[in-house]
Amino acid sequence: TLPEKKMVFKGVVTNKEDINKLMLIPLIRYPLPGGSALITFEKAEVAQRIVAAKEHVVELSYGEELEELERCRVRVRAAPVDVLLPSALEIRLTRSSRSIVVSDLPGLGMPQEALLDKLELFFSKTKNGGGEVESREFLDNTGQVVLTFAQDGVAEPLIERGHIQVLIGKGRYHLKISPCMTGDVASLQLQPSRCPSTILLSGIPDVLAEEPMRDALEIHFQKTSRGGGEVDALAYVPAGRQGVAVFMEDEG
Repeated sequence: TLPEKKMVFKGVVTNKEDINKLMLIPLIRYPLPGGSALITFEKAEVAQRIVAAKEHVVELSYGEELEELERCRVRVRAAPVDVLLPSALEIRLTRSSRSIVVSDLPGLGMPQEALLDKLELFFSKTKNGGGEVESREFLDNTGQVVLTFAQDGVAEPLIERGHIQVLIGKGRYHLKISPCMTGDVASLQLQPSRCPSTILLSGIPDVLAEEPMRDALEIHFQKTSRGGGEVDALAYVPAGRQGVAVFMEDEG
């Protein structure tokens, strides 16, 4: 048995739920063939009603002065939109032996290339613990920079330090240094997911110009008398052409 000893914990407490958590932001490209349209409604129940009806007769001429025989109508088909979303993801991480991630960069209001030049000048000097810099780049939307050295043995001592004071212009700034990790997808499982508020219209004939056809479709499917509702977005691809719709995470 060991004698009792009083101890004081001075570390950082982290919630267990926050450990090893990976956030995936969907960015899905959905091909649109010619003669089709995607319509997103503000309310999901409207999309469900339109899909349940399957076929719809859309009136292209809405002038009040037209006789019944002069009106032009087209028949289109409505279907749900199913996309594939990741359900399980396994990533194999590799730590780079020559690269570091530099963060906590100051907002100096200078162009990115000028800041990269300053960092390369500093970290290329052996007196600062650096070496010849082979490449440098900003990580998108992170405010972090990846520096890659030409030789092994330069990055590791800098990473062990964790922080370093860097002279930029007339000021010294305390920057954080972290290892650079790269990941390869080892396993990916997908599952179908149905868009609750979006429908796909197909079989649209090429009888109107692009903008008038888009307006006619929106006018028709926002009418509550025809089972429609408020249209949030509409994309139309005329016959003979192809398009791609991009689905992003709903921030609302």
